[in-house]
Amino acid sequence: MTQEKSDSHEEGIEIPFEQINPDTLQNMLREFVTREWADLGDSDYTLDDKVAQVLQQLEAHTAKVVYDVTTETWNIVAANQRLASKSTT
Repeated sequence: MTQEKSDSHEEGIEIPFEQINPDTLQNMLREFVTREWADLGDSDYTLDDKVAQVLQQLEAHTAKVVYDVTTETWNIVAANQRLASKSTT
């Protein structure tokens, strides 16, 4: 499964992070952090620090995991970001 960054919104469904296998979630968080914060070497925070920050956001429900059914990819987005709905007309 590949991951894609979306500029405006995700078309898909929210996946409760608690239902994701812990090892899989850790891998997802590490991939997300390295994708979103490519300048890890220029930061005062380590990869593990940033992974912990994103996990805290998931636990506080200020971020959520979204699976995009159109592209078959996942992303972590702000919890207040609306999901797009597709009409079938």
